Amino acid sequence: MMSFVALLGVLLGALIIPGIISITKAKLSGRKGATLFQPIHDVIRLLRKSSVYSTTTSWLFQVAPTVYLAGIMGAALFVPFAGYTGLLSFSGDFVFFAYLLGLTKFLLILNAMDTGSGFEGMGANREALYSMLVEPAFFTLMASLALITNNTSFRDIFLTLHVDSSLSYLVAALGIYLLVQIAMVENSRLPVDDPRTHLELTMIHEVMVLDNSGFDMGLIMMGNALKFGLYGGLIANFLMPIQWHPVLNALIFAGIHVLFGILIGGLESFRARNKIARNPQFILTLSSIALILFFTALIITHKFILG
Repeated sequence: MMSFVALLGVLLGALIIPGIISITKAKLSGRKGATLFQPIHDVIRLLRKSSVYSTTTSWLFQVAPTVYLAGIMGAALFVPFAGYTGLLSFSGDFVFFAYLLGLTKFLLILNAMDTGSGFEGMGANREALYSMLVEPAFFTLMASLALITNNTSFRDIFLTLHVDSSLSYLVAALGIYLLVQIAMVENSRLPVDDPRTHLELTMIHEVMVLDNSGFDMGLIMMGNALKFGLYGGLIANFLMPIQWHPVLNALIFAGIHVLFGILIGGLESFRARNKIARNPQFILTLSSIALILFFTALIITHKFILG
């Protein structure tokens, strides 16, 4: 039963986080803004429309959005909840989780390349580069947590991870910071990408999906929202006390998703977009921070002793 709670929490996050981000950015800029559920209405409107396909595209262009959403939904099955396993859990599941998301990104890149558009090829090239650069940060983070807890599955890592010392507070703070930044990169948000821009020369994700329309575009938007729910769920597992009542933890799980959306909206309101040439440097900085976390894990486990 609790396994379904984690999945429902991820789906809830996917439903509300895009709207919370939009409302937060509107309020901080002095605008009224749309309602909380406007992104959901946009997806429903797109799902009611048929898709239009260019004669230059193949079957790959048509199936990629479906596989994109299916892969992200598959990754959502691994997110645990307050010490309970996700619907799927096994040793090393975070590796499978990462490569499911990598598969979805690969399909979206092929989707863009299949159109034969120079602009979409440019966006696909950037997306591939940034995904490759951010992957070491995620794996170094998970390796650090696995080293500290001596476990290799999401559930066991978060079940065993105890924030009860100065070093473990540092681990939790760095881990949450990295997950927030990785979520921003993976969802093509500021400072790497600006979802509001419509200038092809500076877009990344938006320019990749220029030829998608109707139902297919709705699937892609659903997948993007689910990614926020995924990372919000992982962040929540850092903070939820596993000994508390499941109902209270469920409320905390939902509250952290709300705070996650507000945080992203706030960051995007006061953050400038990087120049394209500076994005690799920014993403590699995340890997450097992850290495600091890894050495902290070595110190905690007494495998690296300071002289």
